[in-house]
Amino acid sequence: MAVNLRPSQSLRLWQNVTLNEVRAKMPDLSMRQTAILLTVYLEPPPHTVRGLAAILDVTKPVITRALDTMGALKLVSRHRDEADRRNVLVKRTIEGALYVERFGDVIISRAKELPL
Repeated sequence: MAVNLRPSQSLRLWQNVTLNEVRAKMPDLSMRQTAILLTVYLEPPPHTVRGLAAILDVTKPVITRALDTMGALKLVSRHRDEADRRNVLVKRTIEGALYVERFGDVIISRAKELPL
C-alpha cells in the first residue's frame, strides 16, 4: 500500500511524532541512533558494528558511541562473535523490541490525525 503525503504533511507527521516522544519523556535518540535502532530491528540479523558503520557511512567509533547510549537504555546489546572474535555483534533486546513497536504505533496514530 502506497502512502501519498504532501511534503508539508510528512513534515507535520514527523513533528507530531517527535513532539509525542518528547512529551512522553521517552529517551531522546539522535537521528543516527534512531537509524541504527531501526536497522537492527527491521533488517535481518546478524548486525555488526562494522556492518552498521558501512550502512550508515560512518566510522566504527561513531557506531560504538551510539551503541553505548542505546545499550545503557537497554535498547540493544553487544556481544563478541564467537565465530570471529574480531567482530562485535549487535543484538536486539526485549526492551528495544517494545520501544520500536511502541514507536511504530505512535507513527500510525499520528498519521491518522493528519488532515486530508
